[in-house]
Amino acid sequence: MNFQKILVPIAGVAVVLLAYRGFGWAGVAAAVGGLLMWVLLHFTRMMQVLRRAADQPIGYVASAVMLNAKLKPGLTLLHVVAMTRSLGALRSPKNEQPEIFVWTDTAGSSVTCTFADGKLRHYELFRPAQPEQEAAPALPAAGDSGQAPPAP
Repeated sequence: MNFQKILVPIAGVAVVLLAYRGFGWAGVAAAVGGLLMWVLLHFTRMMQVLRRAADQPIGYVASAVMLNAKLKPGLTLLHVVAMTRSLGALRSPKNEQPEIFVWTDTAGSSVTCTFADGKLRHYELFRPAQPEQEAAPALPAAGDSGQAPPAP
């Protein structure tokens, strides 16, 4: 159960009641004004993150490897969207838990994130197989012994 959905409104009501008890109606006005400012700050941050994400293709990230390094369980979806500056490509059925989003970079690497109740629960990096490069030893050029010349 997500206690944050219960505790935040209870804390807000408690702040208003304590403000009334200590300072009367002026305290209530100050407490409600402070709570309203807090809500507006969070709303403004959310709108800024979504505005930045609107400018990018869905499911795109600059570097999937760097995103994978920054992720940790418990991050919110809004925080991950702020890090990637892009909305993730939804891979799970719509409006079902858990939600699975994928972010892919131009090299083909991708990060799959699983969110349950808006919190990151699991993430996995996928890197495409790269062709094996032949590791032939470098041969010295003709007339070169491969050693540094003697110092004068």
